[in-house]
Amino acid sequence: MGQFAPLFIDGRRFGYVTTKLAGLLPRETRLFVPHADGIALDAKFNSYAARSEALMQATKWIAARYEKNLRNEKYAVVEKWGDTPIAEIDRVAVPWFGVRAWGVHVNGYVRKADGIYLWVGTRADDRPADPGKLDNLIGGGQPIGLSERENLCKEAKEEAGIEEALAMTAKLARTMDYRMQRSDGLRTDTLFIYDLELPQDFVPQNTDGEVARFDLMPLREVAAIVRDTNKFKFNCNLVIIDFLMRHGFITAQDDAHTPLAKWLE
Repeated sequence: MGQFAPLFIDGRRFGYVTTKLAGLLPRETRLFVPHADGIALDAKFNSYAARSEALMQATKWIAARYEKNLRNEKYAVVEKWGDTPIAEIDRVAVPWFGVRAWGVHVNGYVRKADGIYLWVGTRADDRPADPGKLDNLIGGGQPIGLSERENLCKEAKEEAGIEEALAMTAKLARTMDYRMQRSDGLRTDTLFIYDLELPQDFVPQNTDGEVARFDLMPLREVAAIVRDTNKFKFNCNLVIIDFLMRHGFITAQDDAHTPLAKWLE
């Protein structure tokens, strides 16, 4: 974590900022103070509303400096899922402050006589994150005030035109944690991964402009794209690899000496 410094709020570490921001924020915004080997939100911000407003001021300062737009979607600042939020933060600032975030990702699949097929989206070219990349059928960050199931249904309708009754048949398969350095900071995320079996005649319809097109691909083809390219959005490979493992497409024999060679046998 040498490129990042811990961020403390109310005496607890909630995230990480780049060492550059750790040097700039206390001096330029007067909202933070040096603390241990990182920075802390000034203790005078001692309520949910005050902390949220201070973080919004800092977010606007960073956004102006780096010519970024706010997302106007609020995420909870918490240590772990289910905690009472200590503050809220605009979605764009999540990696800037390295706070933990949650999201739902759904493997939308179809069973055919010749095997399993996955619905794969292609992200629109105007997306702020990974434009033009391939994506899971449904995926979205977890805003404050919604359960993961409520968020799943919201995203299913917006991204793929899936009604609530069908979306609610999705099965939670796994939760997955990852931490990843990105150009905009640090992602510390937990994904709720669902599997949703769809009728053979179902065709997804995007309603929010996020997806340019959908393609129904044989699982073998999707596996080859994951193995051989960087075409998928940065965290979708994890979701698909997990699906491949749970459905027996990757086995224990695919070890370091035969790196996923059996995918295409």
